[in-house]
Amino acid sequence: MAKFTVRGKNIEITPALKDYVEKRVGKVDRFFEVGEVTVVLTVEKGQHIVEVTIPLGGMILRGEESTMDMYTSIDLVSEKLERQIEKYKAKMEKRYRGSIKEVALAEVTPHTEPDTEEFVIKKTKRFAIKPMDVQEAIMQMNLVNHDFYVFMDAETEEVNVVYRRKDGAYGLIEPEY
Repeated sequence: MAKFTVRGKNIEITPALKDYVEKRVGKVDRFFEVGEVTVVLTVEKGQHIVEVTIPLGGMILRGEESTMDMYTSIDLVSEKLERQIEKYKAKMEKRYRGSIKEVALAEVTPHTEPDTEEFVIKKTKRFAIKPMDVQEAIMQMNLVNHDFYVFMDAETEEVNVVYRRKDGAYGLIEPEY
């Protein structure tokens, strides 16, 4: 059974609400043996936002929904996750022609290549990565009017990505080895 972490922003997580999240989102357990599930419930400007993150053997299953009612948002994000799983399951069954629950845990590793026949790369860009700090990277991203920017952190000398979030704030992706 999955371990749930349910957090709230601008909302109190009642036992009934937590139970509902575990019941609805916990349905993914019938497809895969899920270790941990992180759910963030937020109330912002009258919108009830549900964000779910589930790490699955080298990939991350993520869903987000926003409505005027928290329970509706939970239902919608649960349905979205189930659709994502069905799509992933079909792809894996096509590839391995076996029991998806066994294959997903045994075969899917961080180094598994995606099924490239379904993804089309329309454009490739090459550019020099120069060392800079996060603030300069955000400034460069804004100058080129992109939603993300790849750069080398001057301090750690690792490739990082800054990005603009839907809420207008910024995010930073750092590699983990």
